[in-house]
Amino acid sequence: MTAFLLPPHAAGLGLRRPLLAAMRSAAVGSFDFLETAPENWIGVGGALGDGFADLASRHPVICHGLSLSVGGPAALDETFLVKVRRFMETHRCPLYSEHLSACGDSRGQLYDLLPLPFSEASVDHVAARIRRTQDILGQRIAIENISYYATLPVSDAQRPMREIDFINAVLAEADCLMLLDVNNIIVNATNHRYDPSEFLAALPGDRVAYIHVAGHYDEAEDLKIDTHGSAVNAQVWALLEEAYGLFGPRPTLLERDFNLPPFEDLLDELGQVRRCIAGASAHDQRHAA
Repeated sequence: MTAFLLPPHAAGLGLRRPLLAAMRSAAVGSFDFLETAPENWIGVGGALGDGFADLASRHPVICHGLSLSVGGPAALDETFLVKVRRFMETHRCPLYSEHLSACGDSRGQLYDLLPLPFSEASVDHVAARIRRTQDILGQRIAIENISYYATLPVSDAQRPMREIDFINAVLAEADCLMLLDVNNIIVNATNHRYDPSEFLAALPGDRVAYIHVAGHYDEAEDLKIDTHGSAVNAQVWALLEEAYGLFGPRPTLLERDFNLPPFEDLLDELGQVRRCIAGASAHDQRHAA
């Protein structure tokens, strides 16, 4: 299986409206691709819409959904997915990704990414919805491993699964790709007491379409909060390098949603992504020689 939809050495940034002007005027080669939530741009016109269209005409833009609720109980929003497909076709977006979570119920949006029960019934439910999503979009999507702070109970009739087994089962049954969030592994491994390296090594590398790195907040020695509001720390950089060692270089996006630093500081941090990728590529070349 070939998961690459962008060059494996590509380094990208999340498109946030406060960064729109800086991204439009950035020097060629400052970043290789962008990622944004289609919910924030579908139907947007005027100067903002023109600015987005300009960026999308010059850079690949991955759509990273926030509201589909692929694991939720409410009916899948197929009307929204048709809009996403048109948006992706208009702007030639190479990929749509979403979170392996629920974010709504029959009453509407909950505005949070909630974990799913780690059970075979949940695998069947979410995999069927992912397959339907892929049918509507006409392509495979990538599903992201989320951070979570509590596990949901599983009924007596269902045998609980480990998180890693749940993720792998969804990927296999849905026949979808994976958005590997390295920061989320560090957060979950700390909060739920497992080894991040073992978790990473158990993932199917051929499914990884691209990678996220981000910052988190250390609430306590044994509690991390996923914030996307600070610089990437040493643990996450180290696990990113492990991921490249296991799977080879992959397109990698630096996520920053809050406490946005000056744009030049973001580009400096993106330079660390490029150095990690270059180091992995050099390692591969030495071993292939």
